[in-house]
Amino acid sequence: MGQLENRTAIVTGAGEGIGRSVARALVAEGANVLVADIDERLGAGAASELGEACEFLPTDVGDRTSVESMVAHAADRWGTVDILVNNAWGGGEISRVEHKTGPGMARALAVGFYGPFWAMAAALPLMKANGWGRVINMCSLNGVNAHMGTVEYNSAKEALRAATRTAAREWAGWGITANVVCPAAKSASFHRVMDAHPELLAAADASNPMGRIGDPDLDIAPVVVFLASDASRYVTGNTLFVDGGGHINGSAWKPDLGD
Repeated sequence: MGQLENRTAIVTGAGEGIGRSVARALVAEGANVLVADIDERLGAGAASELGEACEFLPTDVGDRTSVESMVAHAADRWGTVDILVNNAWGGGEISRVEHKTGPGMARALAVGFYGPFWAMAAALPLMKANGWGRVINMCSLNGVNAHMGTVEYNSAKEALRAATRTAAREWAGWGITANVVCPAAKSASFHRVMDAHPELLAAADASNPMGRIGDPDLDIAPVVVFLASDASRYVTGNTLFVDGGGHINGSAWKPDLGD
């Protein structure tokens, strides 16, 4: 038996990148996984790859009704929700703070903060009834180190970190842990940014203490499995920097944003 046998997990943004790697790792440990993604092609492809333990549900995490339906669907399908991994992100353009638009900021907060917040609230009654639950929110060094050009992402992820710590404090007595992972990995979104800014690719690896940006399958997903398992029963309210030490000295990230 795997560490997560008979557990039910939801992974948002599981169609590609870190989310897909996390879903794959959870399935390998015996969990049933709801692959939630706004992209039907990617989401259906991930669920098909991962087999009978997975099911895909088209989900827009920036829409509260869609998020609440996601949690209800997993509970109807497998009886409960034990593990919630909030990973989805909607993307954005790199530009200065003053050039960000109101709608863009609002969408970023909806996807990056409110979506996970709604999912946590919807999953809580199920986890509370079981006396067991794992909330794992994927945040970012972008917010911790104030990376340039991504204020909407930074703001949403730092708000989510604060909410995670608060939930950890309030829910600890019910056997529910809530933790944050700040990964550094060559995910699908990483590659999209680097395709747009190729001058940053070599610098990204060189700036990391281990000399490389991590691998979603080998470096990030195993840490999420740990946080989802009984082995982490006494770990809550923490931010785990799964980044090869990249957080230690801050960030060398300096894209050319113009004037």
